[in-house]
Amino acid sequence: MTLSALFSPERPLRIGTRRSPLALAQAQMAAAALAEYHRLPAEAITLVPMLASGDRITDRPLADIGGKALWTKELDRALLDGEIDIAVHSMKDVETLRPAHYHVAAMLARADVRDRLIGAPSIAGLPPGAHVGTSSPRRAAILRALRPDLRISPIRGNVATRIAQVTSGAFDATLLAAAGLDRLGQDDVGAAIATEAMLPAASQGAIGIECLASRADLGAFVAAINHQETYACVSAERAFLAALGGGCHSPVAALARHDGDQIWLRAEILREDGSERQAGEVRFKPADMAAPARLAAKLLGKASAALRALFDA
Repeated sequence: MTLSALFSPERPLRIGTRRSPLALAQAQMAAAALAEYHRLPAEAITLVPMLASGDRITDRPLADIGGKALWTKELDRALLDGEIDIAVHSMKDVETLRPAHYHVAAMLARADVRDRLIGAPSIAGLPPGAHVGTSSPRRAAILRALRPDLRISPIRGNVATRIAQVTSGAFDATLLAAAGLDRLGQDDVGAAIATEAMLPAASQGAIGIECLASRADLGAFVAAINHQETYACVSAERAFLAALGGGCHSPVAALARHDGDQIWLRAEILREDGSERQAGEVRFKPADMAAPARLAAKLLGKASAALRALFDA
């Protein structure tokens, strides 16, 4: 009996997801892809929404209280306890180094990787001394490098909450991922920033589907919908992060794309105040997964002692 035959309205495939509107939209995308490929009725798949610590704690930057694990730990526990079969994550929110008993079995085709500026037509168009809300060390450092006059403060909450804080005047502007806005049907919101000006976070725009590594059958079931190009590029970006070291406070950006039969990886590391940016790139065959580590070593080699101190590679 195939695994798909085991899932039915009586025993549905249980997909764990965070409760936020964006997380639910992404889980629905994964559910639709699995249902279409395996010819499952909609009733044979059910979402199991959970309140993540990252959604519950909104008064402090996550980097100060546990980092990316606050997005995944509830779903991790549910996988281990057998409450869900698979979990859907924004890959940007998944820790670089994961316990061996979890396996990202598939990624959906990547969406727009760019950031969008809410509240102004461009970074150059922000008024002098504008107050910008972001809790991303990467976004904050790049903004400070481009516009040292800006006043930058932490901002938390889901997409609607952050947009509302700009609308209310609490902030002059904020930055959001284009992929998330698009998935929420808000593709006309904000001004896209070219990656040449603001390189995205590693894994931005990618949705991952995870299961227990011990469930090879379930891993194969999920891997059937894997978008190989996305998987290879995101894996390269995550390999760069792993080699670089550092934590949630370390401003770092990375973007890999397929370029013919090669992967083209661009990356940069920055000081928090934007006073130093070290950028580089490498092109390599997909099988050469040591290349991201070489780029990490190159950037650290060019960096000042103060910048290197932000990373623990």
